[in-house]
Amino acid sequence: MIERKQYRGCLRAGWKPETLERAAKEAAEAARAAVEEGKLLTASLYRYQDMCFLYYEALQESVAPEDFLSALTPLLEEWPEENGKTPWAYMYHIFHHSVPGETEDWVRERTEGKTRIGRIAFLFPDKVFSYARWHQAIVEEGLLKGDKYQCIALHENILFSYFEEPRYNVNVCNEPDRESREIEGWMKADPESHFDRGKAGGDNFRIIEQIFTAG
Repeated sequence: MIERKQYRGCLRAGWKPETLERAAKEAAEAARAAVEEGKLLTASLYRYQDMCFLYYEALQESVAPEDFLSALTPLLEEWPEENGKTPWAYMYHIFHHSVPGETEDWVRERTEGKTRIGRIAFLFPDKVFSYARWHQAIVEEGLLKGDKYQCIALHENILFSYFEEPRYNVNVCNEPDRESREIEGWMKADPESHFDRGKAGGDNFRIIEQIFTAG
């Protein structure tokens, strides 16, 4: 079993780069230890301004960010959620091109030289549900080809996209010769109108800094 998870954190006001660097180094070591212990397959942490974005693949059930990123907890604000406050807000997985199966099959294309990339996008609030609806429809159809490891998650109006390069393109149905029809509906919905590019520096999706990667 492989569970892909994405979370968003927010650095407390007044944080210092050197403090973050020390905490990130300790967190990276803990993440690598979790990989060696067979709890995680991979984990990557990214930052944009005061926001942190976490992607990891868990090999055991109920592996939470606090289990291996406790060094970062004192630097993070706490989010109010249904069951109390948490330093890591869960991001809802809404898009992918492939579903992990057996570990050996899942990692086959992770050859030496792969780069793990994190991007974010800001949606206009009145376009959040349109974006989610069309992308869910594309996933359910399962024919749009894209990077095997790509996934997109949502929290508030912010999207976090993870993918790897060089890309290895597949689709959910494992039928590469069939073309998606749902993508035509998404194109007619005017994708550009969904993105607040001013907040992302002029792009729909903005590549952000990688703090560490493990696995």
